[in-house]
Amino acid sequence: MPEYPDLIDEEETEELASAQPPDLMATIGGPLGMLETSVPALAFVIAYTVSGSNTNVSAGVAVGIALVLTVLRLIRRQTPRHALGGLVGVAFAAFIAAKSGKAENFFLPGLLANVAYASAFIISALIRRPLIGLAVGQLQGEGMRWREDPVRMRQYMRATWLWAGLFLLRLLVQLPLYLAGEVVALGVARTAMGLPLFALGFWLTWRMVSKPRPEPEPAGV
Repeated sequence: MPEYPDLIDEEETEELASAQPPDLMATIGGPLGMLETSVPALAFVIAYTVSGSNTNVSAGVAVGIALVLTVLRLIRRQTPRHALGGLVGVAFAAFIAAKSGKAENFFLPGLLANVAYASAFIISALIRRPLIGLAVGQLQGEGMRWREDPVRMRQYMRATWLWAGLFLLRLLVQLPLYLAGEVVALGVARTAMGLPLFALGFWLTWRMVSKPRPEPEPAGV
């Protein structure tokens, strides 16, 4: 029998809650949502290469793929919010590329999104309202109570800085390629730094926020 059942039960409950991977993937639509953000860009690059650098054809292929993924989500009776958002994003990127006649502009909205996400994570960390803490707190139904725990605050701060670094890394690699007009290399970098990088980020986040808390010392020690 534990010597302090109430205290230990509370600790065990918190550890069980944090032992599960935070369902951050759900915020971007799950695995299908990740495909919706990466496959159209890959299709754009493939079509651009096969069509002999035809920007209009490449843009049309990317929009078509995004439309297929949207229909697939509707057929599976899943929420269309992420798919429709992805479709609008791809259509907007395709419009910019086709209108400007510069294929690299297909990736401009994504670069701007990286700037926005990196800024949001950095600002949230600087004002000590880490976005990872806000997301995990909502997903676990605990609101903002985690802010009263210095250990968890540090965990969420580190995870938030991790995501800021990931988005900055994407910019560091992809922005020079965009400025140089290297469409194929940019598409490869976008794909390589999409699913694999985000998967790594989710895994590292889980590791950071699920570290076991130190057990309280027995009274009198």
